[in-house]
Amino acid sequence: MGPAATSYTFLCLCFLALPTEMIDAAPTEESVVEVKRTRGDVPDILPEPEPEPTSQASDFENSYNYVLSRLAGVDQAIHRLNVGHYTLDVKVSQLIDRLSKLDAKVGDLEDNIQEVYQHSKDNRKEIGRLEGCHKGQRLGYKCYLVYNNLADYAGASRKCLERGGRLAMPRDRKEQEALAAYVKAFFRPGNWPVWLGINDLRSEGLYLFDDGTRVSYFQWRKHFLSSQPDGGKRENCVAMSSDDGDWWDHYCDRIMNYVCEFDDRVAL
Repeated sequence: MGPAATSYTFLCLCFLALPTEMIDAAPTEESVVEVKRTRGDVPDILPEPEPEPTSQASDFENSYNYVLSRLAGVDQAIHRLNVGHYTLDVKVSQLIDRLSKLDAKVGDLEDNIQEVYQHSKDNRKEIGRLEGCHKGQRLGYKCYLVYNNLADYAGASRKCLERGGRLAMPRDRKEQEALAAYVKAFFRPGNWPVWLGINDLRSEGLYLFDDGTRVSYFQWRKHFLSSQPDGGKRENCVAMSSDDGDWWDHYCDRIMNYVCEFDDRVAL
């Protein structure tokens, strides 16, 4: 047997001589550390890692960069605000310009409407005058036309004016007799009073025509039981009876028919 075989045989015998616990136990991390600590390879307390060194210059640089970024954001916001303000200003200017043009057009339209309205009034007056002289009773330079429509004194006066005439104003006996005959024939056989353009609204007892001239001829009813005028300050407007042509004073708000007179321009 050589020397190598003798050594191998010795190692095997030594291994067989070890206790069973030492053969079966495998080395663990704790046992390895304990062994190293026993030998002094690992200290009992490990030192904590030291923080990375910082300088005052690096902190200032970080703060400076942060402020710059914030200022850049504010500058962008201000720029967007300026752009929006400019856009709004342009739109407001355009709107004001359009409103000015629209206002001018509205003004022109109002002028046109007023012109049309005036033409309509003039045409209505001319048609009324022609109708009065065509349908009514001619007398010299006047034409009378009875309207079988009920109205108070003010309403009757206004309607005559709208038709281009005025409430009938007989200024002398000739006109009074011609008007009375026409009204009597129109309402025959009944008796329907009609408004005349005569009143004493301005001053009691001072009778004026609707055009403001003073009445110089009167055809008041004369009767021992009911002589006219008898209304005093209560009855200030004058109407004519259709049966005999006599004048009566009445309350101005009484509703009755009326007769208008028109200028006969053909006769003139």
